[in-house]
Amino acid sequence: QAQLVESGGGLVQAGGSLKLSCVASGSIFSITVMGWYRQAPGKERELVATISYGGMRNYADSVKGRFTISRDNAKKTVYLQMNSLKPEDTAVYYCNAKIQSTWYTGHVEVWGQGTLVTVSS
Repeated sequence: QAQLVESGGGLVQAGGSLKLSCVASGSIFSITVMGWYRQAPGKERELVATISYGGMRNYADSVKGRFTISRDNAKKTVYLQMNSLKPEDTAVYYCNAKIQSTWYTGHVEVWGQGTLVTVSS
């Protein structure tokens, strides 16, 4: 069974930067889309950014121009570079990936455990 493990969260002042990483491990035949979602206290989980295997990117309007998603397919890793952070970016950030465990199974959506990002004003 595949797993996702995030790292890189923490406390940062407004205007600062953080880089999140997420590594996939376990039974993996292929990974298609990888992405980041976030959930702030009292709010629903929302899309931050996604990236396809070939590098096509999609961003939420609220992070365009400030966040950059990238991936290293050989390392089964997706990154989220977050610049010009704002207090409203405070949330638990979750890694997400669509993973095929074997050649004969379909893709399953897998979630990481989440990493907390806190932006102070």
